Amino acid sequence: MWSRRPHRPTSQVPKQDEDRSRLRTGKRSAFMGEGFQFFDIILFAAIAAFLVLRLRSVLGKRTGHQERPTHDPFQQAQQKQKERSGESARDRDKVIPMPDRNTRPESGGAGEVTDSDLKAAAEKAETPLSAGLTQIKLADRDFDETQFVDGAKQAFEMIVNAFAQGDRDTLRQLLADDVYRDFEAAISERERAGQSLQTTVVNIRQADIVEAELQNRTAFVTIKFVSEQINLLRDQQGETVEGDAEHVADVTDIWTFARNTRSRDPNWVLVATRSPDE
Repeated sequence: MWSRRPHRPTSQVPKQDEDRSRLRTGKRSAFMGEGFQFFDIILFAAIAAFLVLRLRSVLGKRTGHQERPTHDPFQQAQQKQKERSGESARDRDKVIPMPDRNTRPESGGAGEVTDSDLKAAAEKAETPLSAGLTQIKLADRDFDETQFVDGAKQAFEMIVNAFAQGDRDTLRQLLADDVYRDFEAAISERERAGQSLQTTVVNIRQADIVEAELQNRTAFVTIKFVSEQINLLRDQQGETVEGDAEHVADVTDIWTFARNTRSRDPNWVLVATRSPDE
């Protein structure tokens, strides 16, 4: 007899194969999706790193230990001043050579100018003014009359304007303590009265050295200024109580400047003021 094998539906095999195929396809799809996501992360990270480096290259990176920029206007101004001073010193050496000036060491050195040198130089001078200037030149190798007068003229105008404006900060830098106290007292008295001073220095017609001396290595140089000024004193309402806006007056001032020649500070300060009648 014929033996009959159990009947298996023909559709069952293809369905199982289809399920296996779908399972394999799903695994591949999941793997490829994860791979693409990982690649995207790497790509975005690379782009971000590039942008950060690009941004730093444009803006720069600042830290607490960063060096100062090479373009320093303050340093450049000081350097230019040193260069100008060096050129001026060389020019002065060509015109008025002083014996052993350039080989004399700093204050306290064995070759420093002595009191005997100063006394001998003063004795050879023809006038007290030339004696004082000679001693100052020996004590201060950078002193030059022409440059000093030019600087004094600038200081004169600055001080006159600062006094009129009540600019105490500027005056404090240019005046000796006792002179500053006198100027400050006059400014305060004017302010208490509600008055204001307007000063215009039209011209400095004359600025001559009239006195010079060296006392205990401190140089004193006195200059006679003859200037043309317009001075107006006004009250709180702005009315003129003294002076004339149309009148240019000739004003004569005698100012004395001083500087310690042993100090490294090159600045001179105003130590005394007087009128020609005093």
